Amino acid sequence: MPGPTRPRRRARPARPALAPVPPGYPTIIPYLSVQGGVAALEFYRKAFGARELVRQTTPEGKLIHGRLRIGSSIVMLSDVFEGAEVASPASVGTTTVTLHLYTKNVDTLWDRAVAAGATVSMPLENQFWGERYGRLIDPFGHHWSLSMRVRMPRAEKARKRAEAEADFARGDRPGREPPGLDA
Repeated sequence: MPGPTRPRRRARPARPALAPVPPGYPTIIPYLSVQGGVAALEFYRKAFGARELVRQTTPEGKLIHGRLRIGSSIVMLSDVFEGAEVASPASVGTTTVTLHLYTKNVDTLWDRAVAAGATVSMPLENQFWGERYGRLIDPFGHHWSLSMRVRMPRAEKARKRAEAEADFARGDRPGREPPGLDA
């Protein structure tokens, strides 16, 4: 006589594979080191319309990790902690990176960023390469260039290119005082 039958184990549905890159995220994401991470989250919201995705803080209120969406891009940031191998631009007096932000209305975004506390390092103007472009420094020392493509007459592009070439030949650089001038 056959023995008792055991109920068959139901097969578990297969788990979907975990995507190595989160859906909707680019493969390169800038990660900013700042002094005053929570204030930086607020500044980027006011200045660039950032949407906060993640905020993790210490009990003392320092930002361990923040994640923002600006337009279609992700930016991550955190406070600098003692012993870290990174520094904030404010602590070293400069940065080696400029974050470039394309937008549909650069004048509006520019005015918003300046009103939020950004400092102009190169005025917003139509440039010879066919973009309305300018550079800012945020209150945390990070450099930003804001831009949108614009249609320009060929004559205007040619004139602006000649002016830029003459500036470079003299050693002048956009966003810097000409040589020999004391600040």
